[in-house]
Amino acid sequence: MRWKTGLLGCVAVVLCPLALAQALPAEVGAALARARIPAEAVSMLVVDVQGKAAARLSHRAEVALNPASVMKLVTTYAALDLLGPAHTWRTPVYVQGPVREGTLHGNLYIRGGGDPKLVVERLWLLLRRVQALGIRRISGDIVLDGTAFEAPGEDPASFDGEPLRPYNVGADALLINFKSVVMTFVPVRSAGNALVQYEPALQGVQTQVRVPLSGTDAGGCGDYRAALKADFSDPLRIRFAGTFPAACPEKTWSVAYADPASYNLRAVGAMWHEIGGELGGTVREGRLPLPGAAAASTEWMFELSSAPLSELIRDINKYSNNVMAQQLFLSLSLGTGEDAGAVSASAPQLQPARAASAEASREVLRRWWCERFGDDDVPLIDNGSGLSRNSRISARALARLLQHAYGSAWMPELMASLPVNGVDGTLKRRRANVRGSAHLKTGSLRDVAAVAGYVRAASGKRYSLVAIVNHANAGAARAAFDALVDWTINDD
Repeated sequence: MRWKTGLLGCVAVVLCPLALAQALPAEVGAALARARIPAEAVSMLVVDVQGKAAARLSHRAEVALNPASVMKLVTTYAALDLLGPAHTWRTPVYVQGPVREGTLHGNLYIRGGGDPKLVVERLWLLLRRVQALGIRRISGDIVLDGTAFEAPGEDPASFDGEPLRPYNVGADALLINFKSVVMTFVPVRSAGNALVQYEPALQGVQTQVRVPLSGTDAGGCGDYRAALKADFSDPLRIRFAGTFPAACPEKTWSVAYADPASYNLRAVGAMWHEIGGELGGTVREGRLPLPGAAAASTEWMFELSSAPLSELIRDINKYSNNVMAQQLFLSLSLGTGEDAGAVSASAPQLQPARAASAEASREVLRRWWCERFGDDDVPLIDNGSGLSRNSRISARALARLLQHAYGSAWMPELMASLPVNGVDGTLKRRRANVRGSAHLKTGSLRDVAAVAGYVRAASGKRYSLVAIVNHANAGAARAAFDALVDWTINDD
């Protein structure tokens, strides 16, 4: 069935038949009652993926609610459709000045291209490639150019007052290691302490390398983070006033760095020094020279390419990585002008591309949605990750997207990115009567819980399933979601 809107003139394919509100399955209703979640706070829809029949279950499916991280389905599917699964991000490196006898007589420029996963190992590879050019010493500066993204200028504490949680890290065109420090605690019981390893090293930051052990091997590990009494308040010093429980095995703890604005400078400076590089100037932020006299001596040397989009969306969806989702969201408008959604695949240019912005990316997604589904049920998207109090989408709209994706060329890539119940990602520990029977994206915020994806039933049919709860007791909705998945599986 095809129809045309009068407002925007967009043609859309309606895949999800409308249905009157239905009573919830008894087991789902009972689980909601135990969680003290009223039916009026719930939206649920279960429908054949090919849209060949009326919805098997439709409860308040037309109501737009906050979906939390389930909004990542919109971002990742739109990216697959607009950019293609083989899309990669490039981080080009330029030199300004001649290289003689191991010294670059000038500046080195590293220009961020929005890579969602420029982790420590890949930063090491980039700097080693610089040295492979014969550069051991840089007489000038290492200049980091992050101007490909319009700086959001948001306070990492603004969402929930937890600025050190890695999920609150903001997007950056040159996002190094998610701007986080990974601390590994290795108990050495014979010495009575735990060694603390930090990744990456940050230039100018003092770190405590040993923490006393407490308790006995026979005791419980308990809340080791609380026992450590960590102090991250001083960006120039990481220290622990407490102890590490002796009963704990090796533990890893990731925290967002307390001064995100200086993170890249410190990480690059420390790593250049670690691999034996010398620097006459400093590591600083700056902009790649625009065409003109200064650009005449600036030369592109190489670029570091990311993994393909089809691989990176697995991290985004299976592990609900917020900052990677925001990187992807902004990348939708990277280098675009009036032709929103057209992403350049040309070779790196000295002239930086038009900066990406949240506003431009929202417009790209709005146009894409209109072209695919019409102007009905257009979602309200904030930053593409779902880490927002403003995002809204209906279960009906999500089901349309899932149905469209299932019939598209990108179905294998999208489905493979979703957590599998009882197997991996955010569903690894989820109870599953039939392991692997459902590929579902989960989402949770304070007062919000959601799940959406594909369920393979006992009959062999595959359904699109969407469930969203917006209520103060949403954190207790898991049992109801499990009951809904089980009910969907047992369709015979």
